[in-house]
Amino acid sequence: MTQPLSITCPLPVQRYPQVLLAHGGGGKLMHQLIQELFLPAFGSAAGSAHDAATLVLPGQRMAFTTDSYVVKPLFFPGGNIGTLAVTGTVNDLAMAGSRPLYLSVGFILEEGLAMETLWQVVQAMQTTATAIGVKIVTGDTKVVDRGKGDGIYINTAGVGIITTAPEQPPITPLSIQPGDAIILSGDLGRHGVAIMAAREGLEFETTIESDCAPLHRSVQALLATGIDLHCLRDVTRGGLASTLNELAQATQLGMRIEETEIEVLDQVQGACEILGLDPLYIANEGRFVAIVPLAQAPVAVTAMNQHNPPGVTARIIGQVTPERPGQLILHNRLGTDRLVDMMSGEQLPRIC
Repeated sequence: MTQPLSITCPLPVQRYPQVLLAHGGGGKLMHQLIQELFLPAFGSAAGSAHDAATLVLPGQRMAFTTDSYVVKPLFFPGGNIGTLAVTGTVNDLAMAGSRPLYLSVGFILEEGLAMETLWQVVQAMQTTATAIGVKIVTGDTKVVDRGKGDGIYINTAGVGIITTAPEQPPITPLSIQPGDAIILSGDLGRHGVAIMAAREGLEFETTIESDCAPLHRSVQALLATGIDLHCLRDVTRGGLASTLNELAQATQLGMRIEETEIEVLDQVQGACEILGLDPLYIANEGRFVAIVPLAQAPVAVTAMNQHNPPGVTARIIGQVTPERPGQLILHNRLGTDRLVDMMSGEQLPRIC
């Protein structure tokens, strides 16, 4: 008789008794879950901790990624779950230096969902994909019992062609070097605040719209300059603070950023103060970090700004340093330094 496969869980149950019951999906707990459970289980097949895996095929290198979307509410200022699913997957492919080509989509639908709602989401996905230049080529649909699915969940996967030369260093956290400049592509916090306002029925003097937008054209513009792109990372779940903490821990280098160089719109800052939120930890869906040699940073900023929407400005916000390895340090407006740690959870669950 064949014996059942026995695998010892690397995560002690008593250490994370409710890790899968907690709301949200970012922060320290999720980072530990990935590092201590998924990566040991899947081994080298999981690749490096990056937004997309690199697949080496005969004569071609491809990027491959997957993501799931459980945003609440389904529709929000600046987008909906459909536009979010397409742009989010395209952006993960872009962060690997690839040109996105094809997507798959899986719908998990709750019994009783209005067909008009589903049609609006599907139309938004198709319109967004056409504008970006990618094709949705395969998919799946499942239905769950009423009250078990919260309307719609969407899973997407995507593939793209990596456009960098094979002899160039890969665009991964392991390419980051001390002295590199940290560039942020635009202002922070719009997506999270837009979701929160729509979820809670909050009204502000001006409507705050999500920054949900594709980033592949900005990345291709960076690649066209010929500069050394050491790393790219979209600033999504967990915000800028979680993104830079992950990079600091992956490289065991320090990340030092200047608060005065990080832009937060007045209305977003005001909303954060009312809601008790920190913009550094709020999810974004149209922003990314580029890490390049300091001498090449001005060229990178110019290229990014050429593809930014009006009013969105890329800036050098800090530098990689050998000091304080594995930590993110914020030099604040008062002229003092403070440690910015990775949050144990998320400020706003169900955000993407």
